[in-house]
Amino acid sequence: MESPIRPLVASLHEIPDPRHPQGRRHSLTAILAFMCVAMLCGDRSYSAIADWGRCYGEQLVRAWGFTRNRTPCAATLYHVMRQLDRNLVEATLGEWAQSVLTALPPTPDEPEAIAIDGKTLRGSHQQGAPAAHLLSVLSHRLGLTLWQQAVAHKTNEIPVLEEVLRGLVVAGRVITVDALLTQRAIAQRIVEGGGDYVMIVKGNQPQLQQDIQLVFQEPTALAETMTTSETVDSGHGRIEQRRLTASTALVGYSDWPGLAQVVHIERHVTIKTSGAQRHDVVYGVTSLGPERAGPEQLLGLVRQHWQIENKSHWVRDVTCDEDRSQGRCGSIPQVMAAFRNTAIGLMRWTGETNIAAACRRFAAQPWSALALIGIVPEN
Repeated sequence: MESPIRPLVASLHEIPDPRHPQGRRHSLTAILAFMCVAMLCGDRSYSAIADWGRCYGEQLVRAWGFTRNRTPCAATLYHVMRQLDRNLVEATLGEWAQSVLTALPPTPDEPEAIAIDGKTLRGSHQQGAPAAHLLSVLSHRLGLTLWQQAVAHKTNEIPVLEEVLRGLVVAGRVITVDALLTQRAIAQRIVEGGGDYVMIVKGNQPQLQQDIQLVFQEPTALAETMTTSETVDSGHGRIEQRRLTASTALVGYSDWPGLAQVVHIERHVTIKTSGAQRHDVVYGVTSLGPERAGPEQLLGLVRQHWQIENKSHWVRDVTCDEDRSQGRCGSIPQVMAAFRNTAIGLMRWTGETNIAAACRRFAAQPWSALALIGIVPEN
């Protein structure tokens, strides 16, 4: 049976080539497929990608779609990436990722949750690259980056997120954000789009934070509105206890758009070796009512939000060495980040949990990496 998921290479074919027809030696689709496979195999920069391509024989070179017996040099990759329309690249890769998410729906009792958070390309930012801060949208369930949008210098993520939400499928999904993006306009747009939200509340929303604090200062007085869930985890040299209490007390009182519950989250960490302890308290709001999401589900959504750090940003920083990237001209920083997102998402989609180990396996078996983007060897 044919897979309902469109091969990535077919989507890459739709990205327009910005180069003048005269003098082209390699097709753009072949170059982009080559870059994606090289990143699956652990290569971090366009110079490393170029060197890596010279290690394989003619059959593999032809499979990418190159008509010559050599893969592109570093200068070619540099000039191609610099000229690409980064917004079109992001849109194409994002549409492919969203099609995968649609083709692989969750179980009926599992929410389709999406985390949104920003990340600065520090190496590129320090070198003066334009739009070095990127707002990313990640699927909790599959670990795929569904969208990425540049945040212009001297602006912030809030207007960019409003633009992203216009192009993102929101209906039937739960959007999770940190305190910076907890804004009335964003909550309103999510609810109007048929989605739900889970938002962390801090000092940038002082009235809302104060109202939530008042609810939990006297829990016995409002006990009938509250439900609680608690988890205890032990690992990595520490014991971590989390307790979430949800309340409907502000429904009808607060005018926050779509508000159905407010939450109080306590996190207590004990370091096993030293006995040192840390205690944190965080507040939040959600449009999910108690009949749709109890405290256990809400605690899971809050914890899973940080997968965007653990499954994407941290991997890009450490495994892909993104923070030390020196690519700073034209579209290079954002295009490289977009393909890193796609490579990581491809590996997450296939069930990989250790991205560094997966890259080593693909480097030893490059044909399996080609197959992952939809290129199979000819008999």
